[in-house]
Amino acid sequence: MNDTDTANLQGLTIAVPESRELDLFASMLEDRGARAWRCPLVRIADSPDEPGVRRWLERFCERPPDELVLLTGEGLKRLLGFAERAGVDEAFTRALARTHIIARGPKPGRALRTLGLKPDRLSDDPTTAGVIRTLGAMDLQGHRVGVQLYGEEPNPELMQAIRDAGAEPDPVAPYVYLSDQEDPAVIELVEALEQGRLDVIAFTSKSQVQRLWEVAEGAGRGDALLHGLEITLVAAVGPVVADALAQRGRPADLAPESSYFMKPLVRAIAARAG
Repeated sequence: MNDTDTANLQGLTIAVPESRELDLFASMLEDRGARAWRCPLVRIADSPDEPGVRRWLERFCERPPDELVLLTGEGLKRLLGFAERAGVDEAFTRALARTHIIARGPKPGRALRTLGLKPDRLSDDPTTAGVIRTLGAMDLQGHRVGVQLYGEEPNPELMQAIRDAGAEPDPVAPYVYLSDQEDPAVIELVEALEQGRLDVIAFTSKSQVQRLWEVAEGAGRGDALLHGLEITLVAAVGPVVADALAQRGRPADLAPESSYFMKPLVRAIAARAG
């Protein structure tokens, strides 16, 4: 960290809806002079459909798919946890090594490296559209394509693209997003935005965007949220989050240009704020 970084965030109040790495992200901002407003909106948990995930793992181990699409690193980590508890972790790793793996972005690649593996392909960009373009350049006729989903989102667009390519999708949802903050605390965040008490809000997942709008609209505070976001600098960790914001009518003001992690996001905020 240099003096310029510190000065760029000095005195700013930045809302942090992150949950899993809340303290890490907040400390990155606070080390540069900002005040982090902690309001974790969601948390990640194993899918409650353990039998369904185990059946998918059994199919994968007994007859690996021709391709596997990994949409998130978290998803692979959760699958490994289910596999270990089911006593098929070694069989699952062997099956992964025999499967052509397409990763939506760098995070699934990081998770694969813990197994001594790496993706065979990275998608054109870390979005569903990027994955579809990547699959579109491949011959999938007659193939079975495993798909590790993002949370519980069924991603019908991706499923249909696989079917249109003559393949059979075999999706699995190994984790879910749960509310991680009581509604009054979320409404307090909306009010702080509306009153202009926050300088920046930094979103690190699409589920945070969804949760914030759900609570605000459910409390009749949707207009207040939009007004608050209009007078606040809105940062997104990457294109998936930026797309979610744009769909809600408030495009992000900034995002890292290529590396979609928290450190580049902090640097992007510092560059804009400075």
